[in-house]
Amino acid sequence: MSKKPADPNRLVAVTLDEESIGRSSPDIDHERSVAIYDLIEENSFAPVGHKAGPYTLNISLKENRLVFDIRREDGKPVIAHLLSLTPFKRIVKDYFLICDSYYSAIRTATPDRIEAIDMGRRGLHDEGSRILQDAIKSKVEVDFDTARRLFTLICVLHWKG
Repeated sequence: MSKKPADPNRLVAVTLDEESIGRSSPDIDHERSVAIYDLIEENSFAPVGHKAGPYTLNISLKENRLVFDIRREDGKPVIAHLLSLTPFKRIVKDYFLICDSYYSAIRTATPDRIEAIDMGRRGLHDEGSRILQDAIKSKVEVDFDTARRLFTLICVLHWKG
């Protein structure tokens, strides 16, 4: 039985530019690593007009923008996409607030209350994922699950602990 070749329209590595993003506490660094692992483990990622993947993604911060430096696996540059963080400010803030409520509720609330808060949390995460997918669609095609994983990473980059 032969193995199906891997889809070339995917990310095989994601790195964060520590000079512009910086390091954080061990807990935050761990959450960043988990978010990156989840993203690499399963994704659909294709720069528009380029079908020579797989790809690597280096994320850095320049002013109030994320820079997505997309390269082929061999290091050859494909595209650099600057993504304004402004459209994400409200949704990330709301997401963190509801996550705080969720973690507090786990200790004291009824299962129904926890489920209701969790549904709200997932709804905000989905909304942020759609905003991200829409913001990058002219440069990078991603499926919804990949957009969710990228949004998780954006949230973790904002997390102060």
